[in-house]
Amino acid sequence: MDHIHDSDGSPSSSHQNPKSTAKWAASLENLLEDPEGVKRFREFLKKEFSEENVLFWLACEDFKKTQDKKQMQEKAKEIYMTFLSSKASSQVNVEGQSRLNEKILEEPHPLMFQKLQDQIFNLMKYDSYSRFLKSDLFLKHKRTEEEEEDAPDAQSAAKRASRIYNT
Repeated sequence: MDHIHDSDGSPSSSHQNPKSTAKWAASLENLLEDPEGVKRFREFLKKEFSEENVLFWLACEDFKKTQDKKQMQEKAKEIYMTFLSSKASSQVNVEGQSRLNEKILEEPHPLMFQKLQDQIFNLMKYDSYSRFLKSDLFLKHKRTEEEEEDAPDAQSAAKRASRIYNT
């Protein structure tokens, strides 16, 4: 019984639990924290012509981490021009859009887009996210994961068992 220690001693990537699709399905937050999840979600939103929502969300996340005042101004302007202005190329649909103007860019602060970001998050969560979880794109990815899991040489039976009972 010396094959037990390899479950945590091995850096093998197959020892990723829980499965990423399970994490994505658990919450939109999880999905957005996983670069692979974001990629798949974007593919899905592209098909739905609403990719700008997740792009806006990601841009806001990035914006919140910006420390430099000058950079913050540039990013704020970019976010405004890309997603919020009435002439925006990838306009997102947020409440109070018509009242939004470039004035907000004069005093940029890290949370200036937070309300809008939350709106878009909820829009995605209750709309496209639930459809994404039913989409072929998601289900195919999930199937692939399960097939990899069933591949006999992917991991030893002991590992599989430990994964099942360690939940």
